[in-house]
Amino acid sequence: MNADYRVLQDAAQWFARHADGHLSEADLQAWQLWLCQPEHAVAWRKVERISGQLQRLGGDSAGRAASGVLGKRSGRRSVLKALAVMLGGGSLAWYGGREQLGAWTAQQRTAVGERREIALADGSPLWLNTDSALDIDFSPGLRALHLYRGEVLLDVRSETRPLALQCAAGEIRTQKARLSLRIDGTDSRVDVYSGEIALQPLDGVEAMRLQAGQFARFDARSVLQLGLSDTSRQAWSSGMLMANERRLDDFLAELGRYRHGHLGCDPRIAGLKVVGAFPLADTDRILNALAATLPVRVQRTLPWWVSVEPA
Repeated sequence: MNADYRVLQDAAQWFARHADGHLSEADLQAWQLWLCQPEHAVAWRKVERISGQLQRLGGDSAGRAASGVLGKRSGRRSVLKALAVMLGGGSLAWYGGREQLGAWTAQQRTAVGERREIALADGSPLWLNTDSALDIDFSPGLRALHLYRGEVLLDVRSETRPLALQCAAGEIRTQKARLSLRIDGTDSRVDVYSGEIALQPLDGVEAMRLQAGQFARFDARSVLQLGLSDTSRQAWSSGMLMANERRLDDFLAELGRYRHGHLGCDPRIAGLKVVGAFPLADTDRILNALAATLPVRVQRTLPWWVSVEPA
């Protein structure tokens, strides 16, 4: 078994025992001895961090500071400057602050597990996936969207004005296309299902054109990967998660986006293949279906710490 996975599971077990409040003096001494190992301390902090992420934003110091600034009803530019100062100043802090604050204050936001359909002013339908944040800005000369976090699926209707879909890594422009954009850390992925787009990384030299059936993964500097898009990636917009011979660890990583807390996969079963169409409305039901069809079991150490292990 992967050592990091086992250590994380041990940390979660210790956390659960602390939460129960039934640790004896000998148990506490054993935990303190366990915690002395550097890799154990790192795993413990990760479990604590995941637990803390489930608390309301207002309990976070950065969140309180941002709330205080917003409470003054300053203009957006003033708010961004204030956050940049709070984060340490400089252009990098300004840019990172803009994205972070944008995710908090965006016009359209979805919670973990929530999906939303929106009709834009030009009649274009848009779907916002779980834990996403998006701003919409339609002006006389341009249709502009900015995705700060998460994923969006967009069916752009033809019009004289171009549409610009922006994220931290760059900008996508199109007159008419069906496309999705997803942010994964510092990388982003765009899939084109119909029409064509122009992709411009933030610091890239020139735009790249993508046609229907193509995808690109990119960061602020360049396009990192090109390939053929998979139309089943759109299924979340109708509340489904599709799997066609998908590795179990990849499937669970995707499923984890739709639920709070930690969802892990034991490395010994990571390569098992998942096939089917799964309704996203009940992620626990999906886990139970996996346990019923694969040689696995679902271990619920804590309500927010779940792992899939060999049966």
